[in-house]
Amino acid sequence: MSTPHIFAACAFLIGLLFGSFLNVCIARLPRGQSIVKPRSHCPNCDHHIRWYDDIPILSWFILRARCRDCGHSISIQYPTVELFTAIWFAFVAFRTAFQLDHLRILPDPVPSEAFIGVTLVGITALILGFLLIGLLVMDWQTYTLPDAFTLTGIAIGFFLICTQAVFLGPTEDQILLKHKAPITAAMSVEKGNLFLTGPEALIGGRLVAVLATAALLLLIRQAYKLLRNRDGMGLGDVKLLAMIAAFLGFWPAILALFAGVLAASIYGIALLARGKAHATTRLPFGSFLAAGGLLSALFGPVLIDRYTSLFR
Repeated sequence: MSTPHIFAACAFLIGLLFGSFLNVCIARLPRGQSIVKPRSHCPNCDHHIRWYDDIPILSWFILRARCRDCGHSISIQYPTVELFTAIWFAFVAFRTAFQLDHLRILPDPVPSEAFIGVTLVGITALILGFLLIGLLVMDWQTYTLPDAFTLTGIAIGFFLICTQAVFLGPTEDQILLKHKAPITAAMSVEKGNLFLTGPEALIGGRLVAVLATAALLLLIRQAYKLLRNRDGMGLGDVKLLAMIAAFLGFWPAILALFAGVLAASIYGIALLARGKAHATTRLPFGSFLAAGGLLSALFGPVLIDRYTSLFR
């Protein structure tokens, strides 16, 4: 078995555990409950769940989707979240291990910063996927996007990009700002030009991305309220898009927004056509936005590059 497959198999098992914990977050955070206490218990009879009844996916099948004590049904959500989280972990681990192996076989020596950078990108994708899967389910069930995930996610994403900036090469991601008039600056290398170092460009650009995406949705939210005299989007959606931008950057976040709007529109039209909704029916837009974020995390750079190539 190759290294990427070994990494993927281990990540799948770890993902099952994180998926089980994610189910606890999904069940408690929208209700303002602690995710630490009390222990996991049946919501119907309050009996504590035994350790051998809390094995991800397997226990659900062994118990035949019923509580051992009261026979109350156990939602299929639990094994589904565990499975999708495990698949996400496995895919990201496989891709990261494959990229690391590719760096090792290059004919020219690769600096250690490149290996660290790829690893950090993989860790970033793992954390973002965990948060987005949880937010997708929470918003779908309760129309709630808890700050414990969105605001904490923004902080984690920004911390990870700062960490990534530390390991950039000497001239990696450096930006040259050309000016006709002479500029005096500490980082100026050439008279009349201003250089932004890689860390400056990366951290500054990500901060601008967070603020710009949040401002964009706030503007759309306010415009909708002025036109329709009612709220059409919650502040949780604004925080969610800002979180995606903190992890991925501005254009991947815009791609996530586009995908989310498109998916929500198709879903809304389908409901209208079946007579199950009307013009004022509330949709869990955060769920579609989170799904767009997952899409952007996986294929964002490729899709954006192919789109921009049409204009070259």
